[in-house]
Amino acid sequence: MAPTHTVILTSSTMSLRLIPSIHRATHQISLYLDRSEGIGVTQAEAHILAHLAANGESTVADLHRAFGHKRSTLTSIIDRLVARDLVTRDVSETDRRSFVVSLTRRGRALAAAVLERLVALERRALAGVPREAVTALLAALARVEEAATTTSGEA
Repeated sequence: MAPTHTVILTSSTMSLRLIPSIHRATHQISLYLDRSEGIGVTQAEAHILAHLAANGESTVADLHRAFGHKRSTLTSIIDRLVARDLVTRDVSETDRRSFVVSLTRRGRALAAAVLERLVALERRALAGVPREAVTALLAALARVEEAATTTSGEA
């Protein structure tokens, strides 16, 4: 049974139904990765590594589209991974304005472990959940993302 959480409301607030759950789930994924022996990277770094393990080398633009980080944030994450010899960042051979991020040999081993743990977590989380419910959840999350990116924060 899923945990229930209560959001305390005042007369001037509306009920928050999705945002607290999304925040808690995201935080729990971070804690899960922290507890995973041998990982030792931040959640943002782990997601970049898992993406590269699953999709192969990617441009910085590809990573930006996949995760939606601000460019400066993404650059900082990649800088840390480069400094730890987990990825390389090279000028694209086909577009000198673009950079391609690739796993190093050391990075491939860690990225595979991260991807394996995230896949296992997702499988556990979705075990027994009907396909239609997963489809509805993904649609709702896409709408939250779209609403957050197409508005200027006004109520």
